[in-house]
Amino acid sequence: MPKKKPDDIEPINASFDEVVGAITPKAKNNSALVSAPGASAITPGQGMLNLQIEKQIEVDGVGMGVLTDGTPFLTGRGLARLCGINNARIVELSADWTDERRALTKRVKEILASKSIVVDAPHIEINQRSGAFYAYPDALCIAVLEYYAFDAGEGVRETAIANYRLLAGKALHDFIYTQVGYDPDQHVPAVWRQFHDRVSLTYNSVPTGYFSVFKEIADMIVTLGQAGLAVDSSFVPDGSVGTHWSKHWKSNNLAEQFGERMEWEHNYPEYFPQARSNPQPAKCYPESALPEFRRWMRENYIGDGKFTKYLNTKIKQKQLPASFSQIVIEAYDLDD
Repeated sequence: MPKKKPDDIEPINASFDEVVGAITPKAKNNSALVSAPGASAITPGQGMLNLQIEKQIEVDGVGMGVLTDGTPFLTGRGLARLCGINNARIVELSADWTDERRALTKRVKEILASKSIVVDAPHIEINQRSGAFYAYPDALCIAVLEYYAFDAGEGVRETAIANYRLLAGKALHDFIYTQVGYDPDQHVPAVWRQFHDRVSLTYNSVPTGYFSVFKEIADMIVTLGQAGLAVDSSFVPDGSVGTHWSKHWKSNNLAEQFGERMEWEHNYPEYFPQARSNPQPAKCYPESALPEFRRWMRENYIGDGKFTKYLNTKIKQKQLPASFSQIVIEAYDLDD
């Protein structure tokens, strides 16, 4: 056994190996690199597309997770531990990716190219409130693991050899999915899941012939999601819209023109803080009032700045990031 060097890290323990082997017994001899289904090339700019960490876990010191686009990843320290090296080598890989001054960088690029994988960076940068986070996709991780298992010369690590045998091919991809409990066939992206769950709970709950504020502003929520905003329990604009619309309804005696409102049972998903007061009585309005509601929404709620005021209040309460308001303004072409 080669003498342990100062920057060596203890191999992953047997329980980790046993778990991997149990999950993917047929994948141990598969040397193909496999990317996440439907995933695009790895680029540093992907962090600007509002990619976030969907799920994350640590198994025997190896940090791993799945991004909101389904890409399985390891943390830099997790990848280093898998290869039996110091984390500094992974940091150097990212820093050296363009210059290719190190043998590691050159060989990893060659391994990826042999699998028709071209990447602009070895990591995906995720922008979080606490700062930038580097996620190393599974295909890149296998290439690095292969280098330290076979191509690193005196730097070859027995830990890397053992883990490469266990995790080559699709095994790492499947292992990460299994460990974090991610099912790509049943998955709704995080940016849409909470909206999706709210829609599911309100579907067919409103009496026939009436409309709800939440359903009517769904296109606005979708527009904001497409603009890159994560729509979650801190962003419930139908409450604000409903309050202002109710005032407009009563102050203009619209019941005389369109008929009386009705109540319906509204429920939030159980993981929303608001769910503690489920079921909640909410107002629904005669469908004949839809044209007036849409005009009011366009000209008064959005046009007169009520929506911007709602966002700014949430930002001051630190329930939304400061960038939220600007993205909304740009999405709706509003004046700041």
